[in-house]
Amino acid sequence: MTADILLITPPFTQLNTPYPATAYLKGFLNTKNISSFQCDLGIEVTNAIFSQQGLQHVFTLVNTSDDISENAKRICALSNDYINTINAVMSFLQGKNPTMANRICKRDFLPEAGRFNQLEDLDWAFGTSGTQDKAKYIATLYLEDISDFLKECIDPHFGFSRYAEKLGRCASSFDELDASLQQPFTYVDKVMSTLLKEKMEMVQPKLVCLSVPFPGNLYASLLCGQFIKQHFPQVKVAMGGGFANTELRSLADERVFTYYDFITLDDGEAPIECLYKFINEEISLTELKRTFTLVQNKLAYINNSSCKDYAQAETGTPDYSDFKLDQYISAMEVINPMHSLWSDGRWNKLTMAHGCYWGKCTFCDISLDYIKLYEPVAAALLADRMEQLIAQTGQNGFHFVDEAAPPALMRALSLEIIKRNLVVTWWANIRFEKSFSRDLCILLKSAGCIAVSGGLEVASDRLLKLIDKGITVSQVARVTKNFKDAGIMVHAYLMYGFPTQTEQETIDSLEMVRQMFETGILQSAFWHLFTMTAHSPVGLNPEKYKVRKLTETIGRFANNDIAHEDITGADHESFSYGLKKSMTNFLHNRCLDLPVQKWFDFKVPKTSIAPDYIRECLLNTEYQPSKPTDKVVWLGNMPTTTIFSKSKKGQHWEMCLLVFESKKEKVEIKTGKSEGLWLAEILKKISIKNNPQKYFTLEDIRKDFESSVPGDFDLFWGNKPVNTLYSIGLLHL
Repeated sequence: MTADILLITPPFTQLNTPYPATAYLKGFLNTKNISSFQCDLGIEVTNAIFSQQGLQHVFTLVNTSDDISENAKRICALSNDYINTINAVMSFLQGKNPTMANRICKRDFLPEAGRFNQLEDLDWAFGTSGTQDKAKYIATLYLEDISDFLKECIDPHFGFSRYAEKLGRCASSFDELDASLQQPFTYVDKVMSTLLKEKMEMVQPKLVCLSVPFPGNLYASLLCGQFIKQHFPQVKVAMGGGFANTELRSLADERVFTYYDFITLDDGEAPIECLYKFINEEISLTELKRTFTLVQNKLAYINNSSCKDYAQAETGTPDYSDFKLDQYISAMEVINPMHSLWSDGRWNKLTMAHGCYWGKCTFCDISLDYIKLYEPVAAALLADRMEQLIAQTGQNGFHFVDEAAPPALMRALSLEIIKRNLVVTWWANIRFEKSFSRDLCILLKSAGCIAVSGGLEVASDRLLKLIDKGITVSQVARVTKNFKDAGIMVHAYLMYGFPTQTEQETIDSLEMVRQMFETGILQSAFWHLFTMTAHSPVGLNPEKYKVRKLTETIGRFANNDIAHEDITGADHESFSYGLKKSMTNFLHNRCLDLPVQKWFDFKVPKTSIAPDYIRECLLNTEYQPSKPTDKVVWLGNMPTTTIFSKSKKGQHWEMCLLVFESKKEKVEIKTGKSEGLWLAEILKKISIKNNPQKYFTLEDIRKDFESSVPGDFDLFWGNKPVNTLYSIGLLHL
């Protein structure tokens, strides 16, 4: 298939699902009738190496007499076992051969090396019936053994989700990257270049666009650019993506353009359209959009201000065609249902909104357009896009990768999903807003939401205020309980080392997290060390946060992460091992009764947090009275109604029996005749399944009652019959 533009994700990002950047761009190019083809070289390189033919070649490159580890020697000794089993394992992880799970679980089919030394108690983790997940976990360890071998003996840059990341991270100078690119190709480089050559000959593009979301993609993208310029010199090469958007805004090194012709910043739609028009001589060089290039051998940044960016409604539906979707593998790196979502399952990736609706966190790059320019997508349009992607990919799983999905839009989308009877599974990144009430969480679950991830950051109210996070620890606890009670898993992003954080606050933060796991309101979390970035409020105004930059020099290549020291806080890096070791155990529901200071091999203070602090937060839930403007919706089925007579002391009156059949139980409620018949009718009107054209507020329902039924609305609505319905689908939103 020939196309004008070839969109490439260089190795490596994810094994289980395509990184969505090129799918977004291809969807946009479709709206402009610009032909394009996309590929994920990462998954294609992985499948080429992790195959019978690939491993046969790998083992010919290693001499066991060389100075290699005992683990590597063991893998070499078992080379035939690896070669003979690799195709079966890859097929199983691709979902093509599920019956292989039984053989894998027997533990006598696959060779085992270093990664199996700390193998979990699999019967405890998976029971006796979790065969598929157990086999995924064992197969993942098997692949990681091979990965360790490749990194030690074949290519030190190798990694499943990153390639030469060390070269790309904090590369303020281009010297080391440039020197590495002059070295002979490694085996992995050769595999990648062979696949790239096939794509170039098949597509015959005029322009190749390399999307580089992370430092771990940078080196491979430069190799791609180098190869294209050497073998296809007539083709132009452009680079963009998250790495460029954050790291290359002050680019000054012309050597980069030995490998690329153009580097674009921020949203890629308008810049790529301009590049396409420029290459086709429809516009001049000066009309490019947010693009670095060489002009008369001098680096120039061209940004035609008259060229406007596209609204989110105009960018089209992401297009996943061309990807080899059947080659992605579902791995299980950690025995934790929430944590495994990042590597297990095929997720179509979407965003509910461009940018962040909060946009205040002081550690975040809130000065950059990808954060500060907030623009939500209408719920109906999002649902349209979900339906189109299901039809195209055959997958109904979605991961919303927003900076933070807006609660109001999540509510609107959930209502739209239920109205359309879409059967989907999805998860999203959020802020732990107090607006995530019990009822909203139940609605999200009913619409297919299985998990959320959000930033708790430093679990300290003083530091959360300094971060301008807009939340407190107690609020996060109550919100996560709402999610947990609704059946939605919760992952928390955790931070240590924020400016002025003390040893005591670090220990107290760990204690807060321990209590959240202990009470079951957190299912997963991850600690990361604070990084000061050039475009964040901390980086722009370090004195305010009592941080000292260790260097004021601006490099000629990448500039985002800033070396710094905290002049008032703790030695933050010394806490890294203990925090991560404790988290590994918490993820497996272990050692939750261990005092938190025991995780460290040096003296630290005892926690000052009461041992029941989180439990008390959950008991002291703030009462939130219903408001007249609340939307009231009914998720359940319609009841059957039966009128019957009741008598007492010679008095006779008619009653109404309403019988509700839910998925798990039958519920009966009894009311007066007029109230019961009215209730059955109002449930029809507020039922989402009846696809209402308008949503009823509590005030609308009150007026309907008062015009139809004699009696006191508040007395009826707040009493047992209606209260019973809250357990089977009546929601105030």
